[in-house]
Amino acid sequence: MIESIQIQQIAEIVRRAGLNDQTLSMLREHFSDLHFSYCLDDELGADEPFLADEDFNLYLVDGRAHCLKLTRDPECATGLLLAEVEAHA
Repeated sequence: MIESIQIQQIAEIVRRAGLNDQTLSMLREHFSDLHFSYCLDDELGADEPFLADEDFNLYLVDGRAHCLKLTRDPECATGLLLAEVEAHA
């Protein structure tokens, strides 16, 4: 389970610090009970993000079973996937 306040805190940290290796390391340290992954948003296909931002989208991950899957339910979420949104020229 991920509480909505945690999701908002994580999103604010990424907004301020940017989505990079240092930010991910800090998030993993500060929110050690959660799993964090990173990718480019266009690698995800048609899934809608749980939270959309200008430079990144945030997806919830359910890792309770043997396979990871995206979820929109914070009660089932065990981690977050932070996806970088690339600006298209």
